[in-house]
Amino acid sequence: MRLEKCWFCSSTVYPGHGIQYVRNDAKVFRFCRSKCHKNFKMKRNPRKVKWTKAYRRLNGKDMTQDATFEFERKRNRPERYDRSVTENTLKAIKKIDKVRVDREARHHAQRMKGKKAQVLREATKELEQSIHMVKAPAALQEDSSLTLPKIKVKVSQPTEDNHMLE
Repeated sequence: MRLEKCWFCSSTVYPGHGIQYVRNDAKVFRFCRSKCHKNFKMKRNPRKVKWTKAYRRLNGKDMTQDATFEFERKRNRPERYDRSVTENTLKAIKKIDKVRVDREARHHAQRMKGKKAQVLREATKELEQSIHMVKAPAALQEDSSLTLPKIKVKVSQPTEDNHMLE
């Protein structure tokens, strides 16, 4: 069974699925669904469309340099295998999948490292802005412990030297 890759989004096209488009110069394009085909006909660049693999790889969202991707390469020449090589290959596939999953998890964790602090800051800011929706304004005035602690910011006062420089 031959699994093809979609020309636009790089997802897998299974036999009997998708669309095959042949241009006048005999170049064959395979698409997984009509969404990809329509985007191709609109002359959109897959590297600029956010949901494609090309965009995700280009912008560091997916892993690009990994030795395990070498096994997925399309080879157009037939290979001659003997039983022992095939057996070893099938055993190695399981190990390779495990390595790939581990590396992908590490990559994802690295990308999301600063996300928790950012989410916390955004939640705090939103709560500060809409605390009146949670508690009544009268209750907030009576009990100041209900409000979030104020963050003090130091602002430097302009000195006379700064005014003379301007």
